[in-house]
Amino acid sequence: MTVTREAVEAVLRQYTDPNLNQDPVTAGCVRSIDVVGDHVSVQIELGYAAGLFRSGWAQMLAMAIEQLDGVTRAVVQVDCVIRSHKAQDQVEALANVKNIIAVASGKGGVGKSTTAANLALALAREGARVGVLDADIYGPSQGIMFGIPEGTRPEIRDNKAFIPLEAHGVQVMSMAFLSDDKTPMVWRGPMVSGALLQLITQTAWNDLDYLVVDMPPGTGDIQLTLAQKVPVVGAVIVTTPQDLALLDAIKGVEMFRKVNIPVLGVVENMAIHICSNCGHAEHLFGEGGGEKLATQYNVELLASLPLSMAIRSQADAGNPTTIADPESQIAMIYQQMARSVGARISQSGQIIAQSMPNITVSDD
Repeated sequence: MTVTREAVEAVLRQYTDPNLNQDPVTAGCVRSIDVVGDHVSVQIELGYAAGLFRSGWAQMLAMAIEQLDGVTRAVVQVDCVIRSHKAQDQVEALANVKNIIAVASGKGGVGKSTTAANLALALAREGARVGVLDADIYGPSQGIMFGIPEGTRPEIRDNKAFIPLEAHGVQVMSMAFLSDDKTPMVWRGPMVSGALLQLITQTAWNDLDYLVVDMPPGTGDIQLTLAQKVPVVGAVIVTTPQDLALLDAIKGVEMFRKVNIPVLGVVENMAIHICSNCGHAEHLFGEGGGEKLATQYNVELLASLPLSMAIRSQADAGNPTTIADPESQIAMIYQQMARSVGARISQSGQIIAQSMPNITVSDD
């Protein structure tokens, strides 16, 4: 029986990429389909970092194609190619940075910085080149979370640019690296905004696929300046289920909408507490708040994370959960969150035009 291109495509359409929520044909990921006698070769290109996902995805699709009559062998190659995406109009791109992701919250204390650190580390585990910019001037914490010793200073290149520090395979830059950890930044808003913009533009990032920006909490002058001056491709909103936190998170969503930055999704922290002694589960801060917020604004609930001592203690020790316990259930939630964030960016309306698939069929 002759194997046709249409038959191979029909098989591929039956399988949904859980990160894109589409089959590879509809998502435009199929780059080529080659049929040579009873052998089929398929090349698929994902526009997001998926190093822990792609081999299993390739194997699943290959096994499905081999179920076709007339096919004795199928090979599916899945590559991840991360491209730059257009940010806000009239905002210049950042040198050597393809995509900038803002991690924000309407209020402090909801786990925004912990989420930013684990998102960056999870993206790196998926094979991306990642950096973290700690934009929380008044309460910088990324240095601690990445285990960078107090007093460590970045090198300066040609008296013009800071060389970001590196920890756990991620490039890290923070105002905390340029000041005394015990000295508070007693600055007014314009001073902070100017210092941050200088830090952003004068850091020599080394060929990043993603730069994760840990934004200050709130929606004031500093946040607005960053949103308008930094080429952000999308924002992740962090909240807890508590009604007060959700009210502030709504303000964060509205702020990004006003400056035309897509909201990639919502992360709900402290969603549930499970007693370590008796196993009783309790929603200490309310239930379903993150999902309601995501539904209200038609965005994805990227993750719902428990109130866990491990998340806190591992971050405090400079070894966040994603790398401290990479096979744990919580780490897997962070990995899925990272793939979903990358996938949302690749699907955004600002995506660079893709080339058409190259499909060939041969009877040789």
